[in-house]
Amino acid sequence: MTIDNFDFKGKKAIVRVDFNVPLDENGNITDDTRIRGALPTLKKILNDGGSLIIMSHMGKPKGKVNPKMSLSQIKDAVAKALGTDVAFAPDCAAAGDMAAALKPGQALLLENLRFYPEEEGKPTIDKADPNYDAAKKEMKERQKDFAKTLASYADVYVNDAFGTAHRRHASTAVIADYFDADHKMLGYLMEKEVKAVDNILKDIKRPFTAIMGGSKVSTKIGIIENLMDKVDNLILCGGMTYTFAKAQGGNVGLSICETDKLDLALDIMKKAKEKGVNLVLGTDCVAADAYSNDANTQICSVMDIPEGWEGLDAGPETRKRFADAIRGSKTILWNGPAGVFEFDNFTAGSRAIADAVVEATKDGAFSLVGGGDSVACVNKFGLADEVSYVSTGGGALLEAIEGRVLPGVAAIKGE
Repeated sequence: MTIDNFDFKGKKAIVRVDFNVPLDENGNITDDTRIRGALPTLKKILNDGGSLIIMSHMGKPKGKVNPKMSLSQIKDAVAKALGTDVAFAPDCAAAGDMAAALKPGQALLLENLRFYPEEEGKPTIDKADPNYDAAKKEMKERQKDFAKTLASYADVYVNDAFGTAHRRHASTAVIADYFDADHKMLGYLMEKEVKAVDNILKDIKRPFTAIMGGSKVSTKIGIIENLMDKVDNLILCGGMTYTFAKAQGGNVGLSICETDKLDLALDIMKKAKEKGVNLVLGTDCVAADAYSNDANTQICSVMDIPEGWEGLDAGPETRKRFADAIRGSKTILWNGPAGVFEFDNFTAGSRAIADAVVEATKDGAFSLVGGGDSVACVNKFGLADEVSYVSTGGGALLEAIEGRVLPGVAAIKGE
C-alpha cells in the first residue's frame, strides 16, 4: 500500500516522524527542516478527513523523563506548520482516551517516545551482569507490549522517519507487526529517501562518482567496500586523506591520522586498482599551525606537512582533481566534507566539490547528498536546491548505502 492511493477519510493514522529538532536554551526551535519535511504526509491525512496521531523521539533521554527533551516544547510550532490545533498527550503509553476522542481533521502529538526504555528495547542493566540475557528477553516482550499499545490508538500506521529507519525500535519497526499490509505504509519523505538510495545503488547511470569525506577511514570502511563494486570514481577526502598519505610513507605533522589503519588504507588502494576504480586522493592541502579559523596557513604536499602543522582543507591542486572527477558524472553520492568547513577559512575544498556537483546536476546527473556534515555543507553554501536530493537520514542513509536492510523499511515492505 502506498500513501498516495490510500484514503484516510474516517481513519485514525499514527505516524512516526523525526521531530528531533535542535532547540536553543529557551526551548525554541533553531531549525525546523524536519518538521517541514513531514508536512506533505501529515497534511494528506488531515485533508483526506482522517485524524492524526504524531509520534517522535527527541534527543537521548535513555528511557528517563527529561523536561529539556519534552515534545511539549514543539507542540505550538507543529500546530502552526499544520495550520490546525494540536493536542498533546503527556504520557504516550496512556493516550488511548485522547486518541479515541479525535475527530476527523484533528491532531494529537504524543510525548517523547524515548522517555520509555521499551521504545529502544535495551535492557537497563549492564552487559556484564549475569542476569543480562534474561533482562534482554524480558525487555523484548515489554517492547512488543509498548508497540501494541501505540498501535491500538489507530487504524493505520505510517512511517515517515527515515532518520531512525536503521533502528528496530517499538515505533519504527515493531509496531508494524500489528497492522496488515493494507494498513501500513511509508510516508512521502520515506518514499523519497528509499527512491533516492535505489537511484544510487540499483539504477546507476554512469559514470558513477562517490565522494567520501570525514575524519576516519574506519567509520566508512563498510560503505567504501560496498561502493567499490559499483563506482567508476571514488574520491576520499577530509581527515581520511592523512591516513592514506602516512600509509604511503608521508609526513603528516599533527594532522588527524589513524595509525592503526595504515594497512587498511593500502588495502583500499590495492582493491581500487584491481577493480578498475579511479581512486582520487588529495595531493596537497591547506595546513594550519593551530586548529582555529585564525591560524596561520600554508599550502603543502600531503606527503610533507611540517612538524607542528596539520591539514585542515584540500589544497588548490586537489580541488581541481576532485572537480575534474565529478564533472561529467551521471550519478553522484556525496557524504562528508573535504575539510573543516565549519571554519570559514577552510571551506574551499568542500566548496569546490559542491560547485562541481551542482554543475554536473545541471548537466543531467542524479546527485544525492547525505550525512549530517554534507547536508550542513550544502546548506551553508546555499546550494541545497541545486542538487537532486538532500537526505534527512545520517546513519540510516549510510547503512542503506552499505547494503544493509533497514528495519523501518523492511517492516513495511515485508523484506
